[in-house]
Parts: sequence; C-alpha cells; structure tokens
Amino acid sequence: MKAITLLGSTGSIGTQTLDIVSEHPDKFRIVGLAAGRNVELFAAQIRQFRPEIAAISAADKLPELKAAIKDLNPQPILLAGEQGVIEVARYGDSQTVVTGIVGCAGLLPTIAAIEAGKDIALANKETLIAGAPVVLPLVEKHRVKLLPADSEHSAIFQCLQGVPKDGLRKILLTASGGAFRDWPVEKLAAVKVADALKHPNWSMGRKITVDSATLMNKGLEVIEAHYLFGVDYNNIEIVIHPQSIIHSLIELQDTSVLAQLGWPDMRLPLLYALSWPERIYTNWERLNLVKSGDLTFREPDHQKYPCMRLAYAAGRAGGSMPAVLNAANEQVVALFLDEKIQFLDIPKCIEFVCDRHQHNNQQNPTLDDILNADQWARKEVFAAMEKVATRPQIISVG
Repeated sequence: MKAITLLGSTGSIGTQTLDIVSEHPDKFRIVGLAAGRNVELFAAQIRQFRPEIAAISAADKLPELKAAIKDLNPQPILLAGEQGVIEVARYGDSQTVVTGIVGCAGLLPTIAAIEAGKDIALANKETLIAGAPVVLPLVEKHRVKLLPADSEHSAIFQCLQGVPKDGLRKILLTASGGAFRDWPVEKLAAVKVADALKHPNWSMGRKITVDSATLMNKGLEVIEAHYLFGVDYNNIEIVIHPQSIIHSLIELQDTSVLAQLGWPDMRLPLLYALSWPERIYTNWERLNLVKSGDLTFREPDHQKYPCMRLAYAAGRAGGSMPAVLNAANEQVVALFLDEKIQFLDIPKCIEFVCDRHQHNNQQNPTLDDILNADQWARKEVFAAMEKVATRPQIISVG
C-alpha cells in the first residue's frame, strides 16, 4: 500500500485524486492533506481519509476547521498558512506527494517534499515553469522521481516507456482550443468571464480554464515539456485537437509517431503517476473509437492565441523569465476573473511585464531570485494595466 500526501485536496486535482484513493483502498492510503480555504469540504475529507496531518492555507479558517472536526478521534495534527502546507509536504512516511496546488504557491511545498526524499506526482505545472533551475538539481540530488500527473505530459511519459535513449525526435502537444476555439477573433473583444469558463471538454478550476481559453496553458506546458523531457523548443509543437481524445504524441527518430488516447478524464494520468510503473485495473468507461467519432487536428491560430508565442519566447529566454511570465499570467487572470480587465488585455499585460524584465533576466537564478522575480512580476501587472488599452501587440520577449 502506497502512502500519499495530497496538496490542494479540495481543488479539481485533489478531489479526483481522493476518488482514486476511495476506489483503491488496498493500494493507497492518505498520510497528509493540505487545502486552501474550503473548510466544509476539507473537514469532510479529513473525516473520510483520516490523515495524520492536515493544513489549511487560509490561516484565518483554522478555528473553523478545528470546530468542524472537534469530535474526531484521534485528532490529526492541524496546521495553517504557507508554512503549515510546507510541513505537510515534508511530513512522515508518505512515499509520493501529489502537488495539486494551483499556481506558484505550489513551489515551496514541492521543494520541501523533494528535500524530504519524497517522489512527486506533478500536477502543478508552475513548479517547473517558474522553479526548474532550482527544482531539477534537487530532484537529482535527492534521487526522487518527478512523475507528470497532467494529461499531456502523462501522455508523453506513457508513450516514452520503452523508447531507447535518444530515440525521441519531437513532441506534439494536443490542445482542445478552449472556450473560444470556434469563435472568430473579432468576437473576443466582447468576451465575458462566464464565456471563458465554458470549457467544451474538461472540468477544471477557474484559473486553468481561463488559461485554456487563452491557450497560455499550452504555452506553459511547452516550457514544462522542455524541462521534463529535455527537448528543444524547436521540437515541441502545439496542435489543436478539438475532441481531446489524443492527449499528446511523440515522434521518434525514424518518424514513427506514438500517441496515448483516452476519454478526457484527469483520473487516468493521476492514477498512472501514483502507480507507475504498474498498471492498475479500473472499471472506468473504456475508450470506444466508434463512439468517439472523428479525430481532427488543425494548426492553432496565432492571432487568436498570442499567449502561445509569449510562452515560447519566455521559454527560449530562460533564466528567471519563465517565472515572470507565469507570475504575470496568474495575476492577470485573477484580475480578469474579478472583472477588472478585459479578456484581450491578458496577453498585452503579460507582454508588458516580460518586456520590462528583459534587462534583469537572470540566467542561473537561485530560489530567492525566482521568488523575487515572481513578486516583482505580480506588482508590475498593475503598472501594465494602465498601459494596455493603447499598446499594440508586439511579441518581443527574449
């Protein structure tokens, strides 16, 4: 039985991970849980899974959480705040830590888990996008496994099983196209928050659903794939695949192409990250190619999705630039969700911030450098808000 700690337990990744644990109580047990601020759901999870330790990120919610589980016996160790989440990440005998925290907030807990010798089921792409210059050397130093738990990188990882060293030639990342894949560019000026949150295929959190609508999620995945699989940016390609049945593909040196297929269900990549290198039987709905129908592909529209080019440019610039890109995107998406900026302002604000960082881009950043760049970028977004209304789109990063 594998011992697991789950960070971000009340989010989309977290609840689906716990579904897997519920379905396979003979395979997995929960050691630690960490959540954001949803006390009602978190308390129910603590009651069901009986972790040894639990932390709620919103420190002001700790008294409410304590009251909600006061009759539980035995009581878990209860912590709060960012440091509490870090303590959960490094605690006890868990073998694998699932990083389901959204955004750069997942970086420090992931580092703590790695330093404690725990394998990482990586569902938080920002850990590598912002922190790869620090995280990857730690993974090597502590000899832990970094297993992708999102659908695209899991697909690539699955396809690579058995491929000889140096056999990989190219990565093809599939993208659904998000909420606006069938909208004309001219209509995007009228986009409302509710429109951006209507993903056609996947059920995800609000932030990542907006990232899917801008295709920034795919740009971030390009950077993550570069770090995970050591592939040059020139050999990572994005292709729109509206049905979300093929989750990504790899091209080998002899031009053979391998793909991983399945219904759009995040439980499958999560289960594989938890069980690798084993395959666990499930009674989930099996893929029926006749039922799925036609599988189609098209090139992404770069005019509609300028965030893709920004991500490629930031990735090629390297150093602290991906951390700035990621932080600016997180802050801008939060402003959009609060209806403080327009949808088309998202790439303009990000570009403004990245351009401002060009002369300060550090090629070998320390953890402090990355955290400082992250904080600087978030503040700089507010300066960008004053400029974006009249600023033309120029992809110039790096």
